[in-house]
Amino acid sequence: MSLLIILMAIFVIGAYGFRIYSQASNALGNAYHPTDKTHISHTIAEGKPVTILLLGVDTGDEGRTDRGNSDTMILATVNPKTKKTVLMSIPRDTLAEIYGIKNSKRVIQKINSAYNLGKEAAAMKTVEKLLDIHIDHYVTMDFHSLPKIVDAVEGITVDSPFAFSYDGSSFKKGKQVITGKQSLSYARMRYEDPEGDYGRQKRQRQVIMAIVKKTLSLSALPNMQKLLNSISGSMSTDLSFNDITTLMQSYRDAAQKMESDHLQGHGATIDGLSYEIAPTSELQRVSNKIRRGVGRDPITLNNEETKLNRLNEQYNNFDFDSEINQSYIIYGKNVNSDYVTEGDSEDN
Repeated sequence: MSLLIILMAIFVIGAYGFRIYSQASNALGNAYHPTDKTHISHTIAEGKPVTILLLGVDTGDEGRTDRGNSDTMILATVNPKTKKTVLMSIPRDTLAEIYGIKNSKRVIQKINSAYNLGKEAAAMKTVEKLLDIHIDHYVTMDFHSLPKIVDAVEGITVDSPFAFSYDGSSFKKGKQVITGKQSLSYARMRYEDPEGDYGRQKRQRQVIMAIVKKTLSLSALPNMQKLLNSISGSMSTDLSFNDITTLMQSYRDAAQKMESDHLQGHGATIDGLSYEIAPTSELQRVSNKIRRGVGRDPITLNNEETKLNRLNEQYNNFDFDSEINQSYIIYGKNVNSDYVTEGDSEDN
């Protein structure tokens, strides 16, 4: 939600002149937190297709005082040439090797832990390695800012696939206008959805698109200051204010055509815990789509996840075509062999 909210906020600035421009600069400038690789990215300045990792975090949720995990992970590809934006959800329970953690041995666990273990840099690098892609920037938003954003644009229209109630809010089946408080409930409900976390991801992408449509309309203009206040202090990004203004000037048309997709995993159990294992064919599909979306040729994936998939199929009889929840093995790593077995060294 955050990337596109920023883009539309900058668009609105033009209607209000320097005073609003200064307020936006201050609000968004406070959110600027570059990573080690930020200074080498010239993608936006050169007007090229850009990839941005959107992280919805649960810091402070349910009394938590630590950093927390990334509750939502969406990779946005914005292509000004094709005038198209693709929002690709990555399930938080997806099994992945976690990269970007200093002084760490091999770590393979749920992908949403990357943010907790190594902040945005680790989340970006982990997704890059999983799909063999390049990520230019990140935007992190605290979930608790969502109600403020939705209220700032005076509500959004969603199309609920079924009726449900969650956290004090009730929704009927079909189209309806929801408030800020309702938007958080709508985006976070998981266990009552027949599709589980995948259904929740669809609703989250639906909320993002609804916010974009609302902010594209003139009705959002009078609430510009509320919109800026809603993101100030709740967002972190390595997009500079110049990056954001350039995005608005050169990439705005891409927000008019948005596509929603997700990485589909296979439910499995590892040491008694539930995971989503992405089949190699699905990892390849998503990698190809993202790479093509930014004008790059596909490349055959060969990473830790594809190796583990192959080993589980060969030695653990894991069947990705089966609907039965199966046990999945994290095999040890042995760089001197074409295959590995349990008990091998797990050092990098």
